[in-house]
Amino acid sequence: MGVVSGLLGLPLAPVRGVLWLAQQIQEQAEEQYYDPARIRAELEAVDEARRSGALSEQECVERENELLQRLMVRRT
Repeated sequence: MGVVSGLLGLPLAPVRGVLWLAQQIQEQAEEQYYDPARIRAELEAVDEARRSGALSEQECVERENELLQRLMVRRT
């Protein structure tokens, strides 16, 4: 039965390959998005932007809150 199901499933192999690739890309993107080191670097960039005046205080607070939420999601 394994040979028959393998032959019948052969036309679906490209679809399975694309789905697998999409899943791998999603996992990698989420890993980078929630990476604590990357989040810390972004927090430092927000702090620098605050000091240089590139961002308003309100923009900095919003960005920091977003980054801290990402950091907390990763820990759970």
